[in-house]
This record gives sequence, structure tokens and C-alpha cells, in this order.
Amino acid sequence: MTHGRRSPFMRYFLGIDIGTSGVKAALVDERGRVKRATTAAHPLFTPRPGWAEQKPQDWWKSTISALKKLLPSTGVQASQIASVGLSGQMHSSVFLDRANKVIRPALLWCDGRTTEECREITRRVGEERLSEWVGNPAFEGFTLSKVLWLKKHEPAAFARLEKVVLAKDYIRYRLTGALASEPSDASATLMYDTARHRWSEAIMEALELDSHILPDLGGSTEILGTVTRAAARTTGLLEGTPVVGGGADNACGAVGVGLVSSKEAVASWGTSGTVLTPTPRPVVDPGLRVHTFCHVVPDTWYLMGVVLTAGGAFGWHARELARELSPKSNVELLLNREAGRVRPGADGLTFLPYLQGERTPHRDASARAAFVGLSLAHTRAHMSRAVTEGICFALRDCFAVLQTLSSAIERVLVTGAGAKSAFIRKMQADVYGMPVVRVHPEEGPAYGAALLAAVGVGAFPDVATACKRTLKRLSPEASDPEMHRIYEEPYSRFQRLYPALRSLHTESVTKSSNHKSS
Repeated sequence: MTHGRRSPFMRYFLGIDIGTSGVKAALVDERGRVKRATTAAHPLFTPRPGWAEQKPQDWWKSTISALKKLLPSTGVQASQIASVGLSGQMHSSVFLDRANKVIRPALLWCDGRTTEECREITRRVGEERLSEWVGNPAFEGFTLSKVLWLKKHEPAAFARLEKVVLAKDYIRYRLTGALASEPSDASATLMYDTARHRWSEAIMEALELDSHILPDLGGSTEILGTVTRAAARTTGLLEGTPVVGGGADNACGAVGVGLVSSKEAVASWGTSGTVLTPTPRPVVDPGLRVHTFCHVVPDTWYLMGVVLTAGGAFGWHARELARELSPKSNVELLLNREAGRVRPGADGLTFLPYLQGERTPHRDASARAAFVGLSLAHTRAHMSRAVTEGICFALRDCFAVLQTLSSAIERVLVTGAGAKSAFIRKMQADVYGMPVVRVHPEEGPAYGAALLAAVGVGAFPDVATACKRTLKRLSPEASDPEMHRIYEEPYSRFQRLYPALRSLHTESVTKSSNHKSS
């Protein structure tokens, strides 16, 4: 298929990230400069506590909207876009029938309805073989448990199931007509052998699932399809434009800050929060508290701890407890200013950010958020401080696990909401006890996806070179040893609260589930 006539002048690379709150599209030139980035929001549905769904068709509508805002405003011709890279939320299941039509709304990465299915997986396979076959435990968020949930609870829908794909791979299908994935996303499904780079026939057979439901696999920088005529008419892209494999949002986010292999980690604040560090071999946590996934860089893996609601927790706080603030004002900035007037430790107020359960280190879908220690003396400013500290403490829990499994982490690269605020950057440095570093440009997973697209058409020889030639590290935010010491007491208080409240959370979630099903 022809790729059309290309401009002899500057080439551009398009990165598209399918996030939970919306789609982001970033147009990047050959020097790594961001021409422009645009976003388009889509809804999240929570039909029951702990459930989370989205309509894949809404992701496609948001993609079209983001591109239609992006392309006409830049003056860049469609013929100058050399390639497209895709990034997307991990685990979220798109169920397709034989006509490649969506069967039902996607069950998201933060959906916690599949506890019984996870128990079934663990019972039938065993944690030792899970570790050996797929390098991860059975978590509610992973794709495999969602397939089993569909089989058990919606058998008519399961009977129609022909393929299950992930968020970015559904957008690939809408752009190119190709149903394909790549290792970084596949390794987060619980159906992929992370050590041997292939779908796990063993786990599919053990659970009596047909492997035909899984898509073909290619590389993250490999061209896996080209833009169709129909997609070109809809999006404004040129027919025949190459679309590379791309990657899971966290892997692309790591590339977007230049983390490909080093004694470093990246802390990302999106709807969820993640901490990840690359490894030269597939390292599996004996306690299965953190994930082992494939990186978008060949022969590289990464360990990742997950906080299910990081930016999501702050967004909930802003939405529910700061409604009087003008929609036109920078609510995040105002809340951070409030929080900055409160001493570390929030005068004894602690927030657990477990609004959708928690993964690292607790592995507990029934965990729930809580303010503990509230008094008449506390204000919303105290609550703002406690929410931000609670997110940082939860991410520090992730670091604590990673430090036991990999080489010493010496500094933290930051991306997402945690990189944009000087107040939050400083808090992270002091809570983690490590310097925190921003990069420029900082556009998150969409930028990483654009670099993968550039490598895919030969603009750079490999991902490491692309990062080195395009990204600049800014001056680090140093950690203050005295502030780190001051945070030890509120962090210790934070750690003691989850085990103290666990039985109450489990009882509450069980009663809520029984009430909903009665």
C-alpha cells in the first residue's frame, strides 16, 4: 500500500494516548519539539461501587475530536505526518464479535468486580505457576479475569466473543483495520508469557479458554498497519500513513521521560499512580505485590507498583469538596496553595487514597479510602494536604517494594500531574527521600508513543537514541533530609491504618455487593 507523497521538508510523528479521562494527541517534529498537543474527554461509568466501564466507541470519538482540533491548528499537512504511535490504558477489555463490533462496554483497569474470578484463577493455576507462566498474580484489573467474568455472568455475550483487545489496539483497529497488539500491553493481560515473549498457551488451557480470542503480536516500533481510506476521511490523516505497535501507557510514559535502562524510576500521576523501574531480565516479586511487564524497549522488562487512585483521588477531592471554586479557575493550584499553608502531617489528619481498592502492596480490591483523625479544628486545607500526602505515601509504599527487588534507585523522574506542580514535586522529593527530576518536553505517554512512531520509520535507530536526542533533563528537586525525617511519623501512621481498617472495608464492600445483587 502506498504511503502517499511525503513533504520534502520537516517530518512529524503523531502520538495518540487513550487515557481514562480522555484522549491526548501530540504532534512531534524530527528534533523532538512538540508542535501542539490536544485532548478530548470521554465519560467514565461506575454502575456499582468498585465497577468502572467505558464505551470503546467513545474512545474513537475522542480520538477523532482530538485529531480534528490538532491538525488544522498547526499548519502541518497530513502528508508531513510520517507515522503514528499509540499508547493506552492497560488491561481494559474490549470484547469484539465476528464482525469486530463491540459486544459490551469495556471493563477497565480499575474495575474491581472480578474478585471471585481471580480466586478461581489462583485456585486452578496456583500462584507458583502464575509466577512461572505469566510473571504476575491474578488481580481484578487484569484482562483475563474480565474474560472469565463475561463467561460466567454474561454467557450470551461470551458466546459472541471472537477477539479481546486492549484500548489502544481498538483504536489501531479503527485506524487501520488490523487487530494486533505488542508485548508491553499483552504482558499486562495475565495471558502472556513475559519471560518467553508469547501468549501463554498453558494458562489458556488451564482455564479452558480458546487462544483464538487473542490478537496477533508485533513489536512496539514495528509497523502493524496503515491508515485506511475510511479512517483518513474521518480523522484527517493521510491514507497509508504507517501505524506502529506502540505500547502500554506506563511503558510509553517511561519512554516519554527517557527511562529505558538505568538506576532510576519514574513516578507517574494519572488517574492512577505508578512507580516503575526497568530491569535487564524478568524479575518477579516473590510476594507478587508489584507487576513484571515487558518494556517497549527490546530485551527489557520493568517492575511496576500501582496506586489505583492517585490523580483520581485528587480529582475526587476537588470535585466533591471544592465545588464552590470557579470552574474557570485553576482548582488544583488553589487547593495546593491551601495545602501549602498546613504543616507536614496535616495536624494529625491522614487520608488513605483507596477509592477503587488498591494493588501495591496490599492486593485488596475491597480496600476503601478514608480520612482518619478529623476534628473540628481541621479545614479543607488540611484535607487537601492529607490527600496529597496520602498519594505520596502510597507511592512510597511502591518504592519500598521496588527497592528490595532491583538495583538501588538513586533518583525519580516524574510525569503527569505530579510533575506539573512545584509544591507536589517538593513533597515527593521529601517523602521519597530522593531527588525528583522533570524533563522537557513533558507530554506523557503521547510523547513516548510519538518517539516509537519515529523509530518505526527510521528517524532514530532505536528508542534510547530517540530519548537522548529529544529530551532534556531539568534541574532536580533535591530532597531535604530534615523534611524526610519529619514525614516519617505521618508515613508510619499511614502504614498502620490499612491493617487497622481492613476488616471494616471488607465487611462494608461485601454488604454493598449483597445489597446490589438482592
